[in-house]
Amino acid sequence: MSRGGSSQDRMNWARSLRFSAREIVEPTSFGEAAGVIASASRVHALGTRHSFSDVADTSGVLVSLRQVPTDLVIDGLAGTAVMSAAVPYGRVAPRLDEAGSALHNAGSLPHISVGGAVATGTHGSGTALGSLSTAVRALEILGPDGSLRTIERGSEGFLGAVLHLGLLGVVTRVTLDIQPRYSMRQDAYGPMPWRTYLENLDQVHRAGYSVSAFTTFDGAVSEVLVKSRIPEYEDDIDVEDDLFGSPRLPGGADSESVTARDGSVGPWWDRLPHFPIASTPSVGSELQSEHFVPLRHATAALEAVRAHSASLQPLLHVCELRTMAGDELWLSPTQGEDVLCVAFTWKKLAAPVLELLSVIERSLSPFEARPHWGKLTSLGRDEFNELYARLPSFRRLVSEADADRKFVSPFSERLLDI
Repeated sequence: MSRGGSSQDRMNWARSLRFSAREIVEPTSFGEAAGVIASASRVHALGTRHSFSDVADTSGVLVSLRQVPTDLVIDGLAGTAVMSAAVPYGRVAPRLDEAGSALHNAGSLPHISVGGAVATGTHGSGTALGSLSTAVRALEILGPDGSLRTIERGSEGFLGAVLHLGLLGVVTRVTLDIQPRYSMRQDAYGPMPWRTYLENLDQVHRAGYSVSAFTTFDGAVSEVLVKSRIPEYEDDIDVEDDLFGSPRLPGGADSESVTARDGSVGPWWDRLPHFPIASTPSVGSELQSEHFVPLRHATAALEAVRAHSASLQPLLHVCELRTMAGDELWLSPTQGEDVLCVAFTWKKLAAPVLELLSVIERSLSPFEARPHWGKLTSLGRDEFNELYARLPSFRRLVSEADADRKFVSPFSERLLDI
């Protein structure tokens, strides 16, 4: 078991946040992790450090399980796969594919850990597809005394426990729903006039299994990525040469750092993410915020953001627009209804970005916009209380699991009163 952590380990992926923990510990087994948890007064799980907020920090000990074996167990008949919570999607997905299985969705980055993505409500895209958290069938969690318990779908409190922000304990293993393996193709269309996009927003995002649109709010959507699922027993599908008048781009993006966008067919795990597992996209060069708006408010919310286009231009790399299905998880940004996610990739200019972010979030406030738990936000405790009706129930769930508040984070104390 390693202790301490390098200076790089004490920073998040973007090098924009330094963890305040007094120690970072990397056990090589769940037994070692249990011992660390039992002996610590404050402890929190640490994933692949892709959060821009301090949701995964603590004043005590951070526990990373990245040295614990993946221990993947696939049960095709039951439709489940069990794995270490610390394994990145990009490492486990090809192994699922080799076994004839697949996940329903994937995030933009395959480098994020399964446990961290689930705990913070990370997502892919697709109006009919739930977030990555919705695939959870069961969680194995080390509690404050180091003992292990399992929370399964259908059990009391399950809907509150899945998206848990690390406040119920250290998740060791995750059981996910799987389905038969499938192939996909990815086609790029663009540019699309802003008005065309707004007038056809719902249809644009239903043009494929998973669809992402990119803009800088300069009067156009520069590119729409349409990820199409290939029907079973077919080699390919016919696609349209244009999307609401915007032409299909023959070669797509010309870069090895993004997944193939040329209409070629490949495995699901190599087409659903935007970036291949072998690449390391933009480490340290960006800040991120994401805001989930009910789909019924999508057009008005985007117009409210575009009203600040002059201020956005100098600070924004790009904004990605995605849709996803609503769910019943208590702390899910998609809880209750289908949403549009407005995901900003900012230039690494912290002070002006945070100042503008406050303005943007005030503009989105009338549209019930919820921020991603692992991204930047200017919202406070009162706003979170208004946005999440099940927060009181979640607080009770945390109190029952962790009466001595061993797993609290600066984030949870500041914004959730936990």
